[in-house]
Amino acid sequence: MPTFSGELRAPADARYAIVASRWNPRIVDALVDGALHALREHGVADEAIDLVRVPGAWEIPPAAARLAGGGHAAILALGCVVRGDTRHYEHVADGCAEGLMRVALDFRIPVLNGVLAVERHADAEARAGGAHGNKGEEVALAALEMVDLWRQL
Repeated sequence: MPTFSGELRAPADARYAIVASRWNPRIVDALVDGALHALREHGVADEAIDLVRVPGAWEIPPAAARLAGGGHAAILALGCVVRGDTRHYEHVADGCAEGLMRVALDFRIPVLNGVLAVERHADAEARAGGAHGNKGEEVALAALEMVDLWRQL
């Protein structure tokens, strides 16, 4: 049975894609910075990272699907949806999560969901380098672990 080796080192030939929304830029930029830092710390060269920006979280799954056939070892989705006064929050957050899972299953590659779905901006700040760490960094580490697992399977 394959197991995680415990040491996160990116394979030399692996490429990674980050799909990040431009909505809530202060939060999402912090997530992107965290993801890039983690990937670089674990041996991923800048040339092996494709950063694609999309308008909002709703547009992340279609961009991920477009990238999925391009030879990336993993796709990292980063964004932030904050609850408002309407049901729009549920549509966007749920649709994004479902779309990302569909891309992962259809293309059989790791697609990591780092799209924050939070009640308040303070909740997002806490997860973008604040009291709860940086979810962009956590998603990057999970991507490295999943690429390791995929190579063992």
